[in-house]
Amino acid sequence: MARAARRASGIRGLDIETYNAKRDFAKTKEPKGRKLKGKGDSFVVQKHDATRLHWDFRLELDGVLKSWAVPKGPSLDPAVNRLAMRTEDHPLDYGTFEGIIPAGEYGGGTVMLWDRGRWIPHPDKDPRKTLEEGHLHFTLEGERMKGEWVMFRMKAKPGEKGEAWMLKKVTDEAAAPDEGDALVDQCLTSVETGRSMAEIAAGEDVWESNRGGKKGGRTKRKVAPPPAFLEPQLATLADHPPTGSGWIHEYKYDGYRLLLSVGEGGAVAWTRNGKDWSDYFPELAAAAAASLPGGCLLDGEAVALDADGKPNFSLLQSTIKGGKGQDRPDLAFYAFDLLVDRGEDIRKLTNLERKQRLAALMKGVSAPLIYGDHVVGKGEQLFDRICADGGEGIISKKADAPYRGVRTKCWLKVKCIARQEFVIVGWQASDKRRGFRSLHLGVNENGALHYVGKVGTGFDTATLESLSERMAPLKLDKPALDVPRTALRGSTWITPELVAEIAYTEFTSDGVLRHPSFLGLREDKGAKQVVLETPTHVPEAKAKKGAKAAPLRTAADFKLRLTSPDKVIFPEDGLTKGELADYYAAVGDLMMIDLARRPMTLIRCPSGRAKKCFFQKHDTGSMGAHVLHIPVTEGAGTTEEDYLYVEEIAGMLECVQMNTIEFHGWGSRIDPLEKPDRLVFDLDPDEGLGFDKVKVAAVRLRELLADLGLETFPLLSGGKGIHVIAPLDQSREWPAVKSFAERFSRAIAEAEPETFTANIRKNQRTGRIFLDWLRNQRGSTAVMPYSARAREGAPVAAPVSWEELDGLEAANAFTIRDAAKLLERAAGRGLKGWGQAKQALPEA
Repeated sequence: MARAARRASGIRGLDIETYNAKRDFAKTKEPKGRKLKGKGDSFVVQKHDATRLHWDFRLELDGVLKSWAVPKGPSLDPAVNRLAMRTEDHPLDYGTFEGIIPAGEYGGGTVMLWDRGRWIPHPDKDPRKTLEEGHLHFTLEGERMKGEWVMFRMKAKPGEKGEAWMLKKVTDEAAAPDEGDALVDQCLTSVETGRSMAEIAAGEDVWESNRGGKKGGRTKRKVAPPPAFLEPQLATLADHPPTGSGWIHEYKYDGYRLLLSVGEGGAVAWTRNGKDWSDYFPELAAAAAASLPGGCLLDGEAVALDADGKPNFSLLQSTIKGGKGQDRPDLAFYAFDLLVDRGEDIRKLTNLERKQRLAALMKGVSAPLIYGDHVVGKGEQLFDRICADGGEGIISKKADAPYRGVRTKCWLKVKCIARQEFVIVGWQASDKRRGFRSLHLGVNENGALHYVGKVGTGFDTATLESLSERMAPLKLDKPALDVPRTALRGSTWITPELVAEIAYTEFTSDGVLRHPSFLGLREDKGAKQVVLETPTHVPEAKAKKGAKAAPLRTAADFKLRLTSPDKVIFPEDGLTKGELADYYAAVGDLMMIDLARRPMTLIRCPSGRAKKCFFQKHDTGSMGAHVLHIPVTEGAGTTEEDYLYVEEIAGMLECVQMNTIEFHGWGSRIDPLEKPDRLVFDLDPDEGLGFDKVKVAAVRLRELLADLGLETFPLLSGGKGIHVIAPLDQSREWPAVKSFAERFSRAIAEAEPETFTANIRKNQRTGRIFLDWLRNQRGSTAVMPYSARAREGAPVAAPVSWEELDGLEAANAFTIRDAAKLLERAAGRGLKGWGQAKQALPEA
């Protein structure tokens, strides 16, 4: 019955015959569909980069693999439901398929064997019966997915063609509420071959670089068609800007919401309701087609610019009315989001990650297409400045939230003055023969239209004439809503379909607008969408009641005898040796994560950072009892030298007592000395190159290394650059690691010479970033996380998350004064597990 009901409702077939009908087995290497006898309890997950990246989740039942496509991949957070679209049954031998489905064939793209194992249905439930009923409860014993899971079918919407389910983790020992995306973010290679998506693609030779065809570029399949319209995310009105660094804030542009969809040879401008308005904004569509690659969908705002270059909503009206020539204002499109990037649906990424992708996409693109920038935190300051400048307000977005095509509280709008859309329900005649005196307004509340008063200012002669013409054919015999008796006299009522943007000061106690002013018609919004916006209260970010920060440890807690604690080490800042020692004592546990049992080089400054400083890597016996040494053979010789290392905080503080400011470490621990546990790529910018360029380059490097299956972590150097660090599993020795780092860096520099150079000579890096791979050879060192730097301002090398990187303004964002902040950050969710992944060095 259930199966018959689903087929009757129009849902496509889900059986093995449907699988065969969709594929040409003369062109694809996928196995032909058939029923086989298997063990009956296998499951497999295949990461599939087709039109959109997704994870295919398959359970063996009755000789086939019951299949679902999970767009965002599995989440370990029991509070998160993942959409899983039911697809046709697949043959059992599909569970070992890894490779390429040719372009043009059904599901064309790269397929990785991402997980596999055994599934165990709930002992009290028959999976055949519950599958038909629309729910499954099972335990997974996979290489990656483990523990209890549930799936349940969603109620079909009228006309819906797919069968939507939800995949959800059950709370158990395998759940990870604080790291729900850990599997998707960290599991980047095949469980069968250990290959990354890029390596799988390269093996079939069907992908090509999107960087001019040069080797080493980011491998992506070419996409030509403009993406389809997607529902835009909408913001909730808030009473004030949210506080804290977990929010980004943007200028609220005074214009029309547009989605620009770019294909090869053309572009489409969609309104927020999915209407094609390319004819209204031909210059914007033409600019997008000429400047952006095909397969991109950008979200933003179309604005008209006044003589001062500021967005002006009234001027925009002349564009909608068909203004041409000298009467047509300068238009601009402020792009503030990217939904599809060259064919890849990236809505699952966080707001910060999408902004990074958007910034990179729009590098070099000129007006009328403009990148809509943002700030991290500091929302109140931005809001005050914009309001003082006469702007409309700001949009605040939760930094770690994905893009959702609905109205959410992850996007908030905060307005300088009250303004919103209202429905025009009639007009009041003028005694001066000028069309009308005022407009009657209404708004939808609780399913009905309610009267909110009238507006009589903000009209020029042209607006009076055009509005009169628009309203004339809409006349009604009586109002379409209840109105006060005082409003009936001298009024004409119309069908409520025109929408006006109105500014006002407040509502009276009777629910009527006070001091309203007409701003213009909203051609992009339907009357039924107009509801009263009540500001949501945004609570202040506060510490838990009664919570007190633990006191920071100091050098005295380690019973360190510190000579000359008042000696000024950083003369520009007046910071002393004692304050430096206290900083290292406070962050000692964080330092030891990376510094302990690692050969190190010290930078010692006996007379302070502004005087003569020197490097020291050998033990002379004068450093202290807790500063240890390991004999190391240097070069090709047989002579051994004692290298410094520490195992505990006391040893690090003894180095500070000997006037050490900086700690640099090898890429390996003392055991095994010859097998590195990390790759370090130091992004060293040319003089005068802004930090924004370094951030974009770091994100690009992250993408390229992820294509090779390496998870990476960013470190602010405390100077000008960023270190991109890939932890290793110590399975390869120094020559292999050095060779990989050099070949990778030179390939990237060749493929993207406008950004990178692998040449150490400074005269070769004009306007570019030196991708320093030399840190990855035996005996070379890199600055350790949380180490102070012997520079003005007493900065430190600070671990950061990829999500927050875009909002940072410099590589010296933290100093030794920030010990408490650094400890708090390290304990937070954003830096949990920073730098702790263990990965094999890629073969390629």
